[in-house]
Amino acid sequence: MKINTSGHHVEITDSIKKHLEEKFAKVSTHFPSLISLDIIISKEHGEFNVEIRTNYEGASLAAKGNDPVMYPAITSAAKKLDTVLKNRKGQLKADLHEKPELIEPESTDEVEEETNLN
Repeated sequence: MKINTSGHHVEITDSIKKHLEEKFAKVSTHFPSLISLDIIISKEHGEFNVEIRTNYEGASLAAKGNDPVMYPAITSAAKKLDTVLKNRKGQLKADLHEKPELIEPESTDEVEEETNLN
């Protein structure tokens, strides 16, 4: 899985890239069809905002996390992304199951008429 990182008022260092790869290694094993993640880390008003965007099975998904410290903000966004991906995967699996057909029971009037005719 490819991780594209960019920073807005934040310099993306090698240690940040390494941390991101460690955080999303588990996600890439659980969702092998996930091709890439676009991560934007920004700092506004003393708070770090982490935004993650990706495409998974035909749907565009996004997750955001914020915290005064960068690493907990990344962790928060990663948890939210994992939840969103699990939800999408569940939706896809639910569509594969056969839907039960509703069969209306015979009305009691029809049954009584048949018994009276004989």
